[in-house]
Amino acid sequence: MTTSPERPRPHEIPAVLTALRDWQHDGAAMQLHPGDLGWYHRFGADTAAAATRTWSRDGRLLAVGLLDGPDLLRLTTAPEVRGDRGLAERIADDLADPDRGVLPAGRVNVEAPADAALQDVLAERGWPTDDPWTPLHRDLTDPVEDPGVHIEVVGPDRVQDRVDVHVASFDKSTFTVERWHAMAAGAAYADARCLVAYDDGVPVAGVTVWSAGPGRPGLIEPMGAHRDHRGRGFGRAITIAAAAALRGLGATSAVVCTPSDNPGAVAAYTSGGFTAGPEIRDRYRP
Repeated sequence: MTTSPERPRPHEIPAVLTALRDWQHDGAAMQLHPGDLGWYHRFGADTAAAATRTWSRDGRLLAVGLLDGPDLLRLTTAPEVRGDRGLAERIADDLADPDRGVLPAGRVNVEAPADAALQDVLAERGWPTDDPWTPLHRDLTDPVEDPGVHIEVVGPDRVQDRVDVHVASFDKSTFTVERWHAMAAGAAYADARCLVAYDDGVPVAGVTVWSAGPGRPGLIEPMGAHRDHRGRGFGRAITIAAAAALRGLGATSAVVCTPSDNPGAVAAYTSGGFTAGPEIRDRYRP
């Protein structure tokens, strides 16, 4: 019997990350990655745990969700139960009822793998699709080309550069040095790297990459080019550097997903050797 949705405590998050790592494999539909939880850890261990949802059966973890903001749940399942209709219906029941503590009241979005039975169940229950996203993939079998710019791996001594370039890349960013340290203190960051591209000593682009372990896909989250230095190939350069870093961590491929209405991001990734896949869409509870 599937349990009610649970919120793991901070000390239980490493076990959730272990399951998510095990669920990643090349050729899988775009799904929640341990790096997504790692990036969210910038808000602190307690907040990250409070935003995590799990479903289990007989002590075995079957599904994990991350409430990534107040109105988006990013959810995936163990591969062997992705087509489990009963599990999908149970999760759908939990998503529909705010009293069950998974989602708040009002309009909320749910991201799930395109091949999950949950997609069919939500469609049958009248959950429409929302704006498209573009998943992108790069195979890392072969060595990665030189990015053509100076790249540094960021440690505590270069955090301010990573923060500055991120804030200059994303409108309304709330990233800070303190939040970088909170992120780096999370269990997922042991398999991550932050990179910054420099032009004559000036930070012009940044990225964080997350490995799921050797032999599995790695994630780019996030990547950005400084708004004052765009149009000069730095987005492409940091994307190539990200792929090289993931290959160095043992990843077999690199994956990322970006809104389809952000053509600059899609172009940066494709110029960096990524191939765009078919668009995917969240579903939302009206």
